This record gives sequence, C-alpha cells and structure tokens, in this order.
Amino acid sequence: MVEQNIQQTTDTILMVRPARFGFNDETAGNNAFQVNDQSLSLEAIQERAKSEFDALVGKLREAGVHVIVVEDLSDPFTPDAVFPNNWVTFHEDGAVITYPMYAPKRRLERREDVLEALSQEFYIDDRLKLEWHEGQNRFLEGTGSMILDRPNQLVYACLSERTHEDLLEEFCTFTGYEKVVFHATDAKGQLIYHTNVMMALGETFAIIALDTIADPKEKAKVLAHLHHTNKEVIEISLEQMAAFAGNMLQVRNQAGQTFLVMSEQAYRSLTADQVAHMEAHTAILYSPIPTIETYGGGSARCMMAEVFLPRK
Repeated sequence: MVEQNIQQTTDTILMVRPARFGFNDETAGNNAFQVNDQSLSLEAIQERAKSEFDALVGKLREAGVHVIVVEDLSDPFTPDAVFPNNWVTFHEDGAVITYPMYAPKRRLERREDVLEALSQEFYIDDRLKLEWHEGQNRFLEGTGSMILDRPNQLVYACLSERTHEDLLEEFCTFTGYEKVVFHATDAKGQLIYHTNVMMALGETFAIIALDTIADPKEKAKVLAHLHHTNKEVIEISLEQMAAFAGNMLQVRNQAGQTFLVMSEQAYRSLTADQVAHMEAHTAILYSPIPTIETYGGGSARCMMAEVFLPRK
C-alpha cells in the first residue's frame, strides 16, 4: 500500500461536448452495447446527444462538481469524442498518459490543444505516450480498459482486443501499479470489450458483474483483492450490466461530498436493495442519456475523464 493521501475520487472532470456524435461502425464489431437504430436522422441523433450531454453536465455542476467542458471539433470526424476517458488519464503526480485506440476514427480524438489548455491550470510534469502501439495492433483504452484503485495502486482489467496485457504491464511499470487481470464474457459468450462496463470502483465499495468471470481462480483473485482493500462488493446481474449498471463513476464536489454518477437506465435497472447498499456509501446522481448509450455503446462513466493533476 502507498500513502493514503492519494484519493480515489476527484472533484474535477473533463468532458467533451459532442459535435458530430453518431454510430461508429469501426467499434461495433466488439462493442455489444452499440445499436444502429435507424429510427432517427443523423441530425436528430446529434441534437439529442448534445442535449443529453448538457443535462448531465448541468446536474454535475449543480452538485458542486467542477466540470471542464471541451467542445468537440467538427473536423476531423470523431463520432465517439464524447468518451474522452479512453484516450487520456491524468494522475496525482502530474503525469499524463495517452493511449492507443482500436478504431482509427477514435485515434483522432487525442488532442494536444486540450492538454495545453489544462496545463494553464494544472501542473503536467510527465508524459507517457502509448499510441505508437497502434502500429502493432496493440491497444489499451484508458479507464475503459482499466479500473484504477488509486490509493492501493491496483489496476483491474479484463483482457480483450482493446486491452492488451503487455500494455497493462507498461502502464504498471510507469505508474507503480499492480495489475489484476482476468477474462470476462457477456451472456452470449463474447469478450467484454471494456472493463468499465462490468465493474466500477468507489472509495469503499465495488460494483461488479461477477457472473462475467467464468474462471473460478480469476474470480477468486479479483474478490481477494477487493476484500483485502476493504471494498464492499455489490454484485450486479448480466441483465443489469446490459443496462450499463456497471458503467458508473464516483466523484466528489468541492465540499467533499461524493456522488455515484450513472445513467437513468442504469439506475432504473437496480433493485431497491442494491440502491440502499450504494447509498450507504455515497449519494447517487443519474441522468437520462439514451441516445448516447444506444448509438455510442457507452454510458456515464465513459463520458468523464477524471483530472487528478495538481493545481497551480
């Protein structure tokens, strides 16, 4: 364990307001959550996505969370730019890590101008650029691929086309983290593309779809680490995972109050008992984002890149 002044939650998050949001056929092959619903025009999809984004940002700001909103660019075409947590992570020691992305369109989301703007407010003392691995078809998609236990320096990750174990090792070498690796599949036996759709980690709890981990030894390893770090395990079903109940993020406001952020669909899928267990640890904040979930195949957690950088 490391010194306990490193926190699991932050009061500052980066979010990217979508400009040309839509279904990305490059990611659909291994993202079982995406649906190319033909009922809406492209213009209607884009306008609804912007409205859903603005409503979530409004609720976060009303709760006292500091949200840095960056406007997506109309050119180049980045239909998934609303999910910035996949291309960048920001760390307590001033380090910034950028990541190799599976889909070519998603690689265009990495923006040095965003990092330059952040450097005006925060110290950025180190950079690790992993994107060169794209040339070798090896990928690691930020906190989509990795669930970080920051105080205990653990990284939980289910392996998939988008989460390569060698890159996890490189991340761990750079950060000093220990990896907890496993395999996870959905109800159809397909590998789960991102760890953050089946697992969320708070300060004192973990939400996890344990039925996705078929190997008893891997399941026992994950549970052992969670119990050793004093996390209450709140289990969700495969059906709840399909409603994005694993895609949650705990944040804090500037007064120190914490919130578990999720979509309305995720919240509606929970039982009263699960809600009670979560609310014993933290307040719940939810907002409807059905268009973003349907066409993008991601939910609330994917929309928030946590900023842990030291302030100037």
